[in-house]
Amino acid sequence: MAENEKNVPRNHIKHIFKHSEFVLAAGVLCILVVLIVPLPTFLLDLLITVNISLSLLVLLVTLHVKRALEISAYPSLLLFLTLLRLALNVASTRLILMHADAGHVIESFGNFVVGGNVVIGLVIFIILTVIQFIVITKGATRVSEVAARFTLDAMPGKQMSIDADLNAGSITEEQAKERREDIAREAEFYGSMDGASKFVSGDAIAGIIITLINIAGGIAIGGFMQGMNISDALSTYTILTVGDGLVTQIPSLINATSAALLTTKASSKTSLGEDLSSQLLTVPRALGFASGILLVFGLIPGLPIVPFFLMSALFGFLFIVSRNNSNKSETAETTEKETEKAKQLGEPECEFQNLLQVDRMGVEVGYKLVPLVDPKKVGGVLSRISALRKQFARDMGIIIPSIRLRDNLQLASNGYSIKIKGQTVDKGELMPDKFLALGEEGTKPLEGIKTTDPAYGLPGMWISGSKKEFAESAGYTVIDPTSVLVTHLTEIIKSHAHEIITREDIQKLIDTTKKDSPTLVKELTPNTLSLSVIQEVVRNLLRERISINDFVTILETLIDNAHTTKDPEVLTEYVRQRLCRTLCSQYQSESNKISTISFEPGLEQEIINSIHDMGNKSVLALEPNYAHKIIDAITETIRKAYITSNDTVLLTSSTLRNHIRKLTETALPYLPVLSYKEIAPGIQIESLGIVSLTNEN
Repeated sequence: MAENEKNVPRNHIKHIFKHSEFVLAAGVLCILVVLIVPLPTFLLDLLITVNISLSLLVLLVTLHVKRALEISAYPSLLLFLTLLRLALNVASTRLILMHADAGHVIESFGNFVVGGNVVIGLVIFIILTVIQFIVITKGATRVSEVAARFTLDAMPGKQMSIDADLNAGSITEEQAKERREDIAREAEFYGSMDGASKFVSGDAIAGIIITLINIAGGIAIGGFMQGMNISDALSTYTILTVGDGLVTQIPSLINATSAALLTTKASSKTSLGEDLSSQLLTVPRALGFASGILLVFGLIPGLPIVPFFLMSALFGFLFIVSRNNSNKSETAETTEKETEKAKQLGEPECEFQNLLQVDRMGVEVGYKLVPLVDPKKVGGVLSRISALRKQFARDMGIIIPSIRLRDNLQLASNGYSIKIKGQTVDKGELMPDKFLALGEEGTKPLEGIKTTDPAYGLPGMWISGSKKEFAESAGYTVIDPTSVLVTHLTEIIKSHAHEIITREDIQKLIDTTKKDSPTLVKELTPNTLSLSVIQEVVRNLLRERISINDFVTILETLIDNAHTTKDPEVLTEYVRQRLCRTLCSQYQSESNKISTISFEPGLEQEIINSIHDMGNKSVLALEPNYAHKIIDAITETIRKAYITSNDTVLLTSSTLRNHIRKLTETALPYLPVLSYKEIAPGIQIESLGIVSLTNEN
């Protein structure tokens, strides 16, 4: 019941906010009406009170916000408040000049605040205007200009910092998006505040001009049109005009103050009041000195004793309180340090847990390569890695985990290492101030440092930037060091994607598929297939660089065949056959042909006869020497086929395909092995050779 009662006012507030656009439009329309239509004095009193109240409310809200973006609508709000103040000034001017009466509020300000003295009122009005225009408004305008310029200048660096945090895995995509939006909103806010400050400065000038016009117009109307004495007209209209100026100038001064506060406010976790108290009253020595100096001033003959003694006592009290708090905090800090030291001596569990954390992927570089991985560098390794991860998501259907970039002083100065799960899988060297030229050295030899491309093992040469154009004209492929590193990293990911993917990744793929195919995922219960089986099938596909983009087809195939077998290798073969078009698209030519080699029928049958069932598994039992002969025969046949085509596929029966792949994956890791059932309809087979042991040279 109590919860329902709490929800009632919240619902009413939401209902009011729902129609806030109409309320705002009505308010702007009312401002325009006030500018044109004469108002009765009681309504003018009400609107003047509303104006002062709104200005105070905005000032209080400005004092309590922690970041300027929390009140990002302030520039527009300042415009509305300025228009309202000017409209009320026009309305009060009309009443003063027409009836010599502008309501109780203005009359009270004219008589009570300045004691009915015209000179005092004018002086106070001018002082308030000068304070607002010269001190507050001019300073706020300058702060807004500088803040807008520095915010725009800092945007590229902030964007790169967000990209670096995203690539390093410190933040998620959603958090990065929110931070980018905050940066854009911050730039827009300070740009708007730069313009909005001009409203306040113009408002101050308009207030002075309107006041002077009111005084001159009042004297002319009272003296020449209404037959009043010049002194009476001056007294009557000047007091009302000064009262009007004060009534309207005070909200303007409040608005200028809130604008200045907002533009000078830095981001903080607490309000401005807490910041000031914590930063000013936390230095006991300063408070003690201030108390002593004020006490000395109070003892000087001729100076008032009571005010200086009161302030000295106040600062002395604050000195005692802050010193006690400081001693407590120092004691707490000492205790915390001792506790931390004890924890270190005791080797707490958290230390061991940190040691157990292993990054799934990482790149370590020597000290000379640190500039390449600098997050502030445009087009550096970090931004290229972000593009690489997106490309893998599109091409292979998997999301590569965040890649940690670290410097390692134990590496060679130009060296780098690529790690997977904390273990180095490959290394390389880069010349950060040179370019890598790849190609066979022909009639135009290059001068440089000979090397080998770390990604493909091709011979190359590091050359200076001045020789880049010459090398390109000579037919060499010239690559910058960042591209060399990223290309090497790309090949490592392709070769080891099956090691990187985890069950969490598989579960995310299933959850993503559930949005479009809920029935399919619902059918994929743990009783049908476990997550480990699906993961093993996906690993088998990635091991042979097969895209899993069509994850729906993969799941459908697994569900269709799960009732006959739970063996991941057998299920992988079923999935491959269903993904035949995806497989063939990697190797077919523009004329829909696939260049193949195949086994001589007798040899293929001998290999099939060597397959033995071992429980739930089948293994290929070949004598080591016989297996080496088969591998040598395949290698020789491929060598001859490469004369005609570089994309050659070993074609075999579906029963034998997986076993042949395992047989050749060490000696011929890049040789694709397809079965006849994996050839999609419409694809033509071009035979470039037959693998046979009888035709060995």
